[in-house]
Amino acid sequence: MIALKECLPNFTPEEYFAWEELQLERHEYIDGKVYGMSGGTVDHGNIAGNFLALLKVHLRGSGCRTLNSDCRVAIVEAAKYVYPDLSVTCDERDRVTSQYITYPCLVVEVLSPGTEAYDRGQKFKMYRRNPCLQEYVLVSVDVMEIELFRRTEGGDWRIINYQEGDVVELRSVGFSCRIEEVYDDVLFNLPISPGVTEDFG
Repeated sequence: MIALKECLPNFTPEEYFAWEELQLERHEYIDGKVYGMSGGTVDHGNIAGNFLALLKVHLRGSGCRTLNSDCRVAIVEAAKYVYPDLSVTCDERDRVTSQYITYPCLVVEVLSPGTEAYDRGQKFKMYRRNPCLQEYVLVSVDVMEIELFRRTEGGDWRIINYQEGDVVELRSVGFSCRIEEVYDDVLFNLPISPGVTEDFG
């Protein structure tokens, strides 16, 4: 999430859905206000795409749906709609709405410098309101590292760290894979800008 769109009035959820249909960028909705979403790097998109593909294949025919970053998640009992990088829902209640889901069992966020604090803090706090959420996954783009937050039977959250050579296990959807599969074709430490100097005049 990036800057608040201060020039806009507060929206109702219905006004927000109608307004965002006309926008070129995605916006999260928090208590009447809209916030623009920052763009990602090639590695960010690659990691999210790898994870999506792995889960799609695994869950095919299961009745669960694996959704990408274009799908909003509604925060339970709050006027908030956010965009995770990846979510999975197996809840029949999420088949009655077309603009968002509410009851994901798994949420994945691929970290970036501009959103990491938000993903770890305020956004995770909002996701935790959902009693259906079993696992929350934070994926680094700088190194091969995944942090898994798993809800315990007592309602607390246990942290599991995965690094190179580990097998990632997601109990919420009965899935496991080598961490290298999530990072397939990721090129770490490339420069942000190649400094193109061609003259197009």
